[in-house]
Amino acid sequence: MSGKEEADKTVAAKKALRRAVLAARQALDEVTIQQKSAAICRRLMALPVWEKVRTLMAYVDFRGEVATASLILQALAGGKTVAAPVTIISEKKLIPVVIERYPEDLQPGVWGIREPDPERGRHLAPEELDLVIVPGVAYDVKGNRLGYGGGFYDRFLPRTRPDTVFVAPAYELQIRDYCYPGPHDCPVDIIVTEERVIYTGARGKRAGGPDQGR
Repeated sequence: MSGKEEADKTVAAKKALRRAVLAARQALDEVTIQQKSAAICRRLMALPVWEKVRTLMAYVDFRGEVATASLILQALAGGKTVAAPVTIISEKKLIPVVIERYPEDLQPGVWGIREPDPERGRHLAPEELDLVIVPGVAYDVKGNRLGYGGGFYDRFLPRTRPDTVFVAPAYELQIRDYCYPGPHDCPVDIIVTEERVIYTGARGKRAGGPDQGR
């Protein structure tokens, strides 16, 4: 098989996996989404690293993603600095913009995803973040992430500090055997589902958890 044929096969496999997982996620009803999201956020906020975090960026959930409202509200109540990403399509990048009130500081942005007003909120440099709450379509236990295809997080995450921790809240149905990582794909350190916490060890032991791979 030629290199192009192999690449085409991988692209097709990623598209098929993305379709399958999104279909499974979209089949969840609202009550199930809220129940599973609450369990995931409780586990996430019980992580040892959460207590140490002072500045974080968290995605604002959209179309059946794990809901992050309780996590954002708890972080704000605990005195943490919380940013949400603003998507700049023309520059293919994300900007962390601080939110002080949730959800009052949000407005519909790109694709209808709620985000802060970049003209009013304070911008953070990626290097200021202790933790990034990362969205995604699918993950494997090695921390490989299948995103939505735009590459925004894969470009953004490498710009953070080497010790910044990447955490992915995910339903158990999003955990798959293999996510076809590419050379520019950025893995996550911890995956939190409604059933377990997975310390991937993908970027070394930086997440303050037990033995890697659990």
